[in-house]
Amino acid sequence: MSFKKPRALIFDVDGTMAETEETHRKSFNMAFADAGLDWNWNTAAYAELLTTTGGKERISRYVAEQKIEHISPADIANIHATKNRIYADSLMNGGLSLRPGIALLISDAKVANLKLGIATTTSRSNLVALLLCCFGPDGENKFDAVVCGEDVQRKKPDPEVYLLCLEKLQVGSAHAIAFEDSGVGLKAALTAGLKTVITPSIFTTKDNFSGASEVLADLTQFKL
Repeated sequence: MSFKKPRALIFDVDGTMAETEETHRKSFNMAFADAGLDWNWNTAAYAELLTTTGGKERISRYVAEQKIEHISPADIANIHATKNRIYADSLMNGGLSLRPGIALLISDAKVANLKLGIATTTSRSNLVALLLCCFGPDGENKFDAVVCGEDVQRKKPDPEVYLLCLEKLQVGSAHAIAFEDSGVGLKAALTAGLKTVITPSIFTTKDNFSGASEVLADLTQFKL
């Protein structure tokens, strides 16, 4: 596929817009404790679990791998809901910043009349908390299309979230650039036909980024 001058930029959220995953990890562990469980995901375990997208899916994977029989799907949903509340509460005090280059790139895209999209398989409540923390109360209005985990049937590495975002933006894949931090996200974007720029997060430095258009330390190095 030949790529053309971009008409839209599409951003992943966790790890791409901000280094959120350590906050997520701690929130999971606090939710486990709240549920009376002795589970504790250390950084190495969580890095491996991140190859599964979606919080409920990660918990389900852990339950299956550990052969834990007394945890039901309803229990998993409740733990995940608690985790999301803890995560949102932790962001209320502004304890998270955008990664370098994100704010300027969004500003430059606005000046250039590019459309902006978000394609994430995180929960909408997590996204709302991040946008409020990092952009203020008008955060979601900065974006022309927002697609979250609740909006799709299949999560990354399936391309559904990107295809839906492109549909909402009314832009073809050859006219858009995706920004990701992980190998799983890269696969989703590439399968959707998107040129993809990678800025590895602290949890994804060892991922396979074959096929990425660029792999940068952060987006201060990216030029439209």
